[in-house]
Amino acid sequence: MFEDFKNAFQRYNNAHVQLIIVNVVVFVALAVVMVFLRALKFPEVFDSILDQLAIPAAIGNFLQKPWTLLTYAFIHSFDDVFHIVFNMLFLYWFGKLFVEYLGSDKIVALYLLGALAGAMIYLLVYNTIPFYIERNSSDMIGASAAVYAIVVATATLLPDYTFFLLFIGPVRIKYIAAFYIFISFVGSVGTNAGGNVAHLGGALMGFVYIKQLQAGVNWGNWITITIDWFKGLLAAKPKVKVTYRKQYSEAQKPKAKSSISQDELDAILDKISDGGYESLTKEEKEKLFNASKK
Repeated sequence: MFEDFKNAFQRYNNAHVQLIIVNVVVFVALAVVMVFLRALKFPEVFDSILDQLAIPAAIGNFLQKPWTLLTYAFIHSFDDVFHIVFNMLFLYWFGKLFVEYLGSDKIVALYLLGALAGAMIYLLVYNTIPFYIERNSSDMIGASAAVYAIVVATATLLPDYTFFLLFIGPVRIKYIAAFYIFISFVGSVGTNAGGNVAHLGGALMGFVYIKQLQAGVNWGNWITITIDWFKGLLAAKPKVKVTYRKQYSEAQKPKAKSSISQDELDAILDKISDGGYESLTKEEKEKLFNASKK
């Protein structure tokens, strides 16, 4: 399993799967902690942990836990397993299409922007609109706002792209996105009002993000730069190695390998299928070129 996860994080243009893995790992880890703490009769300890990750509706409580602007988007309900199942399915279906056209960096940025937009709308309505203030909502968790941002962004970018749905058949993704936006709009005054309000905030971010991107403005660029900076800090620095170039006569010069095995060729073709021609290294491109001349 560890090797599978490692490979998922090394593959080109695979951020949608990486986000799913992060969500599932967090869910499983918290579920294990919950079971042990409740079995040992320390449920309040687990509730305290969850309280530090979920975003509260009251602005005063939120100001004491500002990190919950993002952490809530990686936590899911343990009372309803379909909460995480459907979020991850939609993240995979729409995310796969999104990265095919816009790449991994942008889907990570949009996921975080959607989470931020959902949280801010949630805080805004529960601290300014009497209807919501009176409801005194409990803390909010879930990746739905972030997923809604990706769903709506993909539908805005490729409105006529078709998914084949079980028992229904071909449906354009703009109608799928519109249906879920409408469901959340109706639910914004229901039992899960806070969650549905956050969904709408994420959906709005997805729409605006694509429109701005089409106008030449990348709202998520600062997120990509920040993530790359952290990656640079964590990356292992290569050791300095001094080498000396060996001189060869024309007769002594090593000959470049002109042959390529079938296994190597299949691996290169698989890599092109997964990430496109640009994902190949210089050496792989050269091997493919030499093979094409045979």
